[in-house]
Amino acid sequence: MCHIDDLYTKMLISYLLVRFRFRNDILRFMSTTEATTGAVTLAYKSISEAIRRGVYPANSRLPSERELSVTTGVSRSTLRQALTALAEEGLLKSSSQRGWFVASRMLSEPPSVLQSFTEMAEARGLTPSTKVLDKRVRSATFDEASKLGIAPTSAVLELRRLRSFDRIPVCFDINILARGVEELSAIDFTDRSLYRSLQDACGIRVARCSYSVQAVAASAEIASLLSIKEGEPVLAGRETTFGDNGVPLSLGSTFYRGDAYRFEADLYRPLQ
Repeated sequence: MCHIDDLYTKMLISYLLVRFRFRNDILRFMSTTEATTGAVTLAYKSISEAIRRGVYPANSRLPSERELSVTTGVSRSTLRQALTALAEEGLLKSSSQRGWFVASRMLSEPPSVLQSFTEMAEARGLTPSTKVLDKRVRSATFDEASKLGIAPTSAVLELRRLRSFDRIPVCFDINILARGVEELSAIDFTDRSLYRSLQDACGIRVARCSYSVQAVAASAEIASLLSIKEGEPVLAGRETTFGDNGVPLSLGSTFYRGDAYRFEADLYRPLQ
C-alpha cells in the first residue's frame, strides 16, 4: 500500500512540475511577445515621425537597416516588422537590391477634372487639414475688380490658408472671393473645403476654372510655411473660378511643394 502511495505521490509531483514549467513557458512567451510588439510600435513611430518631419524626404533612400536598428534601439528583425508595416500603409517601398525608400505621395487632379484640395486628398485616401492664416473682408483692387466683373472697391473676402495632408504641409493658397462674401466671412475654414462651403452656404457651384501653373523659387515666407529651403522649386498656380452661369467667382494663387504635386492635362491636336 505504501508503495502505491509513493508512486501516486511521485506521479502527482511530476504532473505539477510539468504544469509549472508549461505555465512559465507561456508567461515567458507572452512577455517576449508583448516586448516585441512594443518595440515594433516604437520603431514604427520613430521612422514615421521622421518621414513626417521631412528628415527622410519623398523618394529618398532610408539609412541601412543596421543604422536604423541602432538609431531606433531595436533588433533588425523587429525593425523589419516596423518597415513592413510602413510599406503596407504606403509610406515606404522596398527594393531587394537597394533597400528601403520613402514613397512619393503626390497630389494630382485627374486630367481635365476640377477638384478642390480636399477632394484630391480624400480621393487618394489621405487626410486633408487646413490652417487659416488670415481671413478678412476688404475692398477689391482695380485689377481684381476687372477680372471678377465687379465694381472697383466692391467688398471681397481674402482667405489665406496652409493646406496639409497627413499633417505634412504641401500648399499655401490665397483666394479672393467676390460672391457670397457675407455668408463666407462668418465661416471658420479650418479643415473645411471652400468649394463645398460655397455650395452649402451660398448655393453656388464652382463649375470650371481657368488655370495656369509655372515653377518658381520659394520665397522665404513660402519656404518657412512649406518646411522647405528658400529658393527650392515650388509650383505656382493662378486660377479664376466660374459658376454655372459663367460668372467669375474667385481668384486664386497656390504654391505647392515641388515634390508633392503633379499637374496633369489632356492635350489634343487641332483637326485639319
